[in-house]
Amino acid sequence: MEGCLTARDRVGIQDFVLLDAYTSESAVLDNLRKRFNENLIYTYIGTLLVSVNPYKELGIYTKKQMDIYMGVNYFELPPHIYALADNVYRTMLTEANNHFILISGESGAGKTEASKKILQFYAVSCPSTKLLDNVRDRLLLSNPVLEAFGNAKTLKNDNSSRFGKYMDIQFDHMGGAVGGHILSYLLEKSRVVHQNHGERSFHIFYQLVEGGEEDLLRWLGLERNCQRYSYLVQGECAKVSSVNDKSDWKTVRKALSVIEFSENNIESLFAIIASVLHLGNVTFVADSQGYATLNNSPEIHWLSTVRHVGLTHRKIEARSEEVLSPFTVDHAVYARDALAKAIYGRTFTWLVNELNESLENKDSSRKTVIGLLDIYGFEVFSVNSFEQFCINYCNEKLQQLFIQLTLKSEQEEYEMEGIEWESVPYFNNKIICDLVEEKFKGIISVLDEECLRPGEATDMTFLEKLEEKMGGHPHFVTHKLADQKTRKTLERGDFRLLHYAGEVTYCVVGFLDKNNDLLYRNIKEVSVPRTLAGTVATQFKSSLVGLTEILMSKEPWYVRCMKPNEGKQPGHFDDVLVRHQVKYLGLMEHLRVRRAGFAYRRRYEIFLQRYKPLCPDTWPNWKGTAAEGVECLIKHLGYKPDEYKMGRTKIFIRHPRTLFSTEDAFEVCKHDITNMMYKPITLSACVVLSATKIETCWRGMKARREREKRAWAVKVIKRFIKGFMTRNQPACVDNTEYLAFVRQNYLTRLKENLPKTVLDKNTWLTPPPIMQEVSRSRELSYISVFCLPHLQLQIKGLTSSIFKGTKENYPHSVGIPFVDTRISKAYKPHTFPQYSVPVVKYDRNGFRPRFRQLIYTGSAAYLVEEAKIKQRVEFNNLKGVSVSTLSDNFLILHVQCEDIKQKGDLVLQCDYLFEALTKLCLVANKHNFIKVVQGSVKFDIQPGREGFVDFKSGQETMIYRAKNGHLMVVSMTLKTVWPFNSQNEQIHFLNY
Repeated sequence: MEGCLTARDRVGIQDFVLLDAYTSESAVLDNLRKRFNENLIYTYIGTLLVSVNPYKELGIYTKKQMDIYMGVNYFELPPHIYALADNVYRTMLTEANNHFILISGESGAGKTEASKKILQFYAVSCPSTKLLDNVRDRLLLSNPVLEAFGNAKTLKNDNSSRFGKYMDIQFDHMGGAVGGHILSYLLEKSRVVHQNHGERSFHIFYQLVEGGEEDLLRWLGLERNCQRYSYLVQGECAKVSSVNDKSDWKTVRKALSVIEFSENNIESLFAIIASVLHLGNVTFVADSQGYATLNNSPEIHWLSTVRHVGLTHRKIEARSEEVLSPFTVDHAVYARDALAKAIYGRTFTWLVNELNESLENKDSSRKTVIGLLDIYGFEVFSVNSFEQFCINYCNEKLQQLFIQLTLKSEQEEYEMEGIEWESVPYFNNKIICDLVEEKFKGIISVLDEECLRPGEATDMTFLEKLEEKMGGHPHFVTHKLADQKTRKTLERGDFRLLHYAGEVTYCVVGFLDKNNDLLYRNIKEVSVPRTLAGTVATQFKSSLVGLTEILMSKEPWYVRCMKPNEGKQPGHFDDVLVRHQVKYLGLMEHLRVRRAGFAYRRRYEIFLQRYKPLCPDTWPNWKGTAAEGVECLIKHLGYKPDEYKMGRTKIFIRHPRTLFSTEDAFEVCKHDITNMMYKPITLSACVVLSATKIETCWRGMKARREREKRAWAVKVIKRFIKGFMTRNQPACVDNTEYLAFVRQNYLTRLKENLPKTVLDKNTWLTPPPIMQEVSRSRELSYISVFCLPHLQLQIKGLTSSIFKGTKENYPHSVGIPFVDTRISKAYKPHTFPQYSVPVVKYDRNGFRPRFRQLIYTGSAAYLVEEAKIKQRVEFNNLKGVSVSTLSDNFLILHVQCEDIKQKGDLVLQCDYLFEALTKLCLVANKHNFIKVVQGSVKFDIQPGREGFVDFKSGQETMIYRAKNGHLMVVSMTLKTVWPFNSQNEQIHFLNY
């Protein structure tokens, strides 16, 4: 919760939903700046987490911080990525469903680090065994391997992910991480052969050259000098001060060993990486006819000695035959680079597959998963090519999904709480997605058509086709189609798209080549089967469709990463840059959807617990329901009807100012309570002057009392001695007090030393002569009273044998004694009952609740409404009873019926479930016909017709008819606490 008003002015508000001016980008920006300046890098928008990269260590990711956030209510502590990770984990365990966390943002915003922090939190917070620890280590160490082969230094980030990654972490029913699976998207293979100035190729090349062992380098024919390799110096940035390639090499080698890559596979892997470097150094010269020729250089020697390809686990021999293909020098260079990109791309795919095989969980039992989607953010450079086009298309799809899921989840919560939903205006970017991906008309279709058609297709013919088909589209423009003002900002080879995040201009040069991504068409691959089906854009589009299906099947959570400046400077906040990210990350749309008329919502219990000191009727303790307490509280605070709504489980407050006024009143109230408790006692000057006189009087009075006390003690001792001497004589004045002392002392000792069992007859205290008759009568009374709880224990033992360890709320019933019957005076049974209990019966068709009385006799069970018998079930026809493993109080009596006119099974809810079922076992003499099941229970409505009751855990208890026609019973998860830890505690239960 927010602090006092002055603190909010200084550090901002920790949840954007509580902003008064929530529709203003400037207000959002100002709040971000305040928090960033106070090193508060996390802010909520409801359950969405906004993270601003501080570019410095803050000390907020320690083991102690993890412990603080484990198992804590989401809004109880300041915003943190650990809070989101813990809430996702706890929700997954409670609801037993699948979730995903979408981490998005620009390069350098901290997406990869956020993903690491979540993985590290689960590594610490999940249950630990030797097997689980092994899985945990593999999950953690898959990161440095993927970073080495898929990340690179760019102008914006020293560790930029040049591929999209989705990882599923699999958990068992106890919450232990038992496996994982990785999906990768659109590796930027062009980086292998070319980098812009100030950028590097993938980390693994530099790690191998700088950190590889001497023997390994000698075997691979490599030198420890990056400048020797053409593919590593394109960006003139082989050395980076912030990157330690030697140290990272050791980390990668260790990770590969822990993940259990074989030595043969590791050697083959690095042989392939070395072959790419050698391939980049292959040069061509023109012969007399202008065709490219290949010199017999050392690079060719090293390429021909690479024997193990490693991608398909088979050897490919270097062949002595020659393949003649007349190329110009430029064409030969192009073919060489195409081969290098193809080799590296397939190596990366093989690596991901090997990681998945290592992380695979062999157990076929059902798992719940938490997915981590670390995806590239919207990219805008001075020159934007094919890679940026694909990346920004991906962001369009995810933005569309983001808005759909956000609207869906909000609307579901409002409907569940009984609050009227107000439609929220937002920009629907479907028009942009259609522009890119629509069949036969979209940009990808036009691009594929140009790539695959015969003839001289070029990037410019592709642009001309776009102009022909897209002319007039409001989100597409080229130099030819633009008006005079816009034409000045567009080159002839560019086209511009108006994305939801703003305008981006793309240069079409290289689009066809990068989309083809095939080895040069005149070269046929030898021994390596062609594995690429379709163009890059089409494959990427299909991958996004698959990713969307995966995400739609899970519950969404979001982390929006932002960078405060382009220079990675700690403490510097660039308003223009951050405003742009606020826009393209969709924060304003999400904020408008989240508000939807109400700025704040909390469960009644949490709201009442915090603010109950503000009302005399709710402080210090409220004895009614939480909802009634909240209603009493807000009436006392003077909330107006249009300022709040009461849902089924939550209070909804419309305006932030209403909440903040309540919070400020709470701050004042805390100080008042503190002052009352610790108000110092002040002494007046008169009291100080009189202290000596008071002290003198007090000492005199104390001395007189001491003298009187000693005189009284002498008299008592004398009477005690005289009474002891005459204790065996008839009662008289001298021994009356002593005999009373003897009786009291004996009864006190007897109370503390009563026998523990009925058979323990020798431990009854020996009474004094005066107490022998009384002692005997007490002993007989105690034995008779002891037998009743002993029978109670026998019945409880039967209950334990049925339900202990199988039903969640059984431990909470142990300390509650069973009674003989709970029959109501309104019911007049037709035969003598042995037990009766009130129940709620649910109709078999519509599941409407009906209040009934369940009565057991010697031969049958009756369901009764007042004096009418609604259904009679002979014990001989009772097939069994089903209950769930959760904390609900439902039971299903399965009745054997073959006549369609007969009534079917009974679906009942009973507050005294364990008592009623134990009595049924005793009366019906059937001890093994109660089944404790998990998930769903099937029951017979009538012969040939079946119904279902579904059970699951949740944050509140609910009973309703689900959309699939089943009766859904949602029960709160209870903490299992066994009430008896010792024999003495059992005795206390018996006394009770």
